[in-house]
Amino acid sequence: MGSVGEPVASPNTFPVRPSPFRYNSPLAQVSLIGLVCFCCPGMFNALSGMGGGGQVDHTAANNANTALYTTFAVFGVLGGGFYNLLGPRLTLFAGCSTYALYAGSFLYYNHYQHQLFAILAGAILGIGAGLLWAGQGAIMTSYPPPERKGTYISLFWAIFNMGGVFGGLIPFFLNYHRTDARSVNDGTYIAFMCFMAAGALLSLGILPPSRVIRDNGTRATAVAYSDVSTEAVEILKLFADRRMLLIVPAAWASNFFYSYQFNNVNGLLFTLRTKGLNNVFYWGAQMVGSLAIGYVLDFSFRSRRTRGYVGITVVAVLGTAIWAGGLANQLRYTDGVWQDELDFKTSGADYAGPFVLYFSYGLLDAMFQSLCYWMIGALADDSQTLSRYSGFYKGVQSAGAAVAWQVDTHKVPLLSQLIVNWSLTTVSYPLLAVLVMLFVKDGNTAEDGESDHPKVMSS
Repeated sequence: MGSVGEPVASPNTFPVRPSPFRYNSPLAQVSLIGLVCFCCPGMFNALSGMGGGGQVDHTAANNANTALYTTFAVFGVLGGGFYNLLGPRLTLFAGCSTYALYAGSFLYYNHYQHQLFAILAGAILGIGAGLLWAGQGAIMTSYPPPERKGTYISLFWAIFNMGGVFGGLIPFFLNYHRTDARSVNDGTYIAFMCFMAAGALLSLGILPPSRVIRDNGTRATAVAYSDVSTEAVEILKLFADRRMLLIVPAAWASNFFYSYQFNNVNGLLFTLRTKGLNNVFYWGAQMVGSLAIGYVLDFSFRSRRTRGYVGITVVAVLGTAIWAGGLANQLRYTDGVWQDELDFKTSGADYAGPFVLYFSYGLLDAMFQSLCYWMIGALADDSQTLSRYSGFYKGVQSAGAAVAWQVDTHKVPLLSQLIVNWSLTTVSYPLLAVLVMLFVKDGNTAEDGESDHPKVMSS
């Protein structure tokens, strides 16, 4: 093989179309990072989706998540720099290694009811999550060909959220007959820890961008790893970058609604086993939503900018309808008290409406976040730039989440929480439209990155 940026040649060589199922293809690598996230954040999402981390008292989980998202806000922004310094394998392995500790802290809490371990584990997980998601964002947005980024983002999102589906089945089956229980059993946390440890090992299989070859024979990127001073300067520049400032409200909103949906819809309205079942459909809805919006963003129109506008419109209309449904449901328990918990077997028709609402929340989450990642991917094509953009997005997202978990801890009225969530997502749509208008180009070359990477030749 030649060095990065040079074609590999021999006598009588000519370009060939490699199989997309090669280990070094974008399809294989994006699928692999999807599996890594299936095992780590996918299982974390299933645990969080139970409401209170599977505990009847949400305080410990809320405080642990506040610590998590506070450190995540910092290391999300710095994560792109670490990725550019360390490369994908070390960055991802270090990040994934922190997830099992967090699940283990709730296993400990199940026995001793001490918050400190859970809070410390949450803070450590925030550091790891910042590294993982910055690396994931760079891989997902820079490895695919520019004209198929929406498709690959939706593929990743589907695999990743399958983790939430499987993770929802774990508490459902392990707590199925515990009809009087209020908190999940030890086996639930142990199962989550096993999956999370497997995800850390899988992360070692991710290839650096210079070794990933697209189907047309071009390298994914020709990146030379950076140094500390360069990364520090480039990260600081993000805070004055108009592209990043336009995406701030969407980033802030994109995890802000989790505390409301997990704790005060799924966690409050349903029985323990039904919460697990609901999560299966919540994360399953994410798979459907990501695939649907991925199709719109890649195939609906020839013009990339038009696809962006259409994607924003679709998400805005659907989001408005879903939050309106959420408002109608919330008006049934404005005092935050739901008298009779709903069970999928015994509640009959009363279960249907809240279930459909929670399913729809999952659908909207995937479409909203996939849209944001598509926007980021349309702004550049090289791994270095996109790792910084993705890190900035995750940092702002995590800062919003840290505030949201404390909002719930301080018992802010649920109607107020819903209105704030709805308002944040609504404000995001016109700003994303401005981002498309000013910075998304119609060609396959993004503004800050070259798409015409050197071709690899094969005999």
